[in-house]
Amino acid sequence: MRGMCAAMLSLEAVILALAVPVMISVEDVDKPLALGLGLGLALLCVLTAGSLRRPQAYVVGHLIQVGAIGLGFLIPVMFFVGAMFAALWFAAYFLGRRIESDKARWAAEAEEA
Repeated sequence: MRGMCAAMLSLEAVILALAVPVMISVEDVDKPLALGLGLGLALLCVLTAGSLRRPQAYVVGHLIQVGAIGLGFLIPVMFFVGAMFAALWFAAYFLGRRIESDKARWAAEAEEA
């Protein structure tokens, strides 16, 4: 689970960083606001990806998805892009949990045999 979620957050960090020039040049968002939100969320993605050993990091990952979708109020296309990354994040999260539980069950079955 951790690897898939970290990969999603890493890719999302790149997209959020690339959203900064779009906010500044295309949408005329103030530079400090664009830098703070875009690069702040990107940095949070990287830091969270590195701390996924802790359960609290997954809560932060969920909140990052809300922030990415919320950028749609500044860049309308981010409603779609943020929703796409949120879907990928939740898929990685839930599929990862299922894979881990299946591995634990298989290990328990192997010990019984």
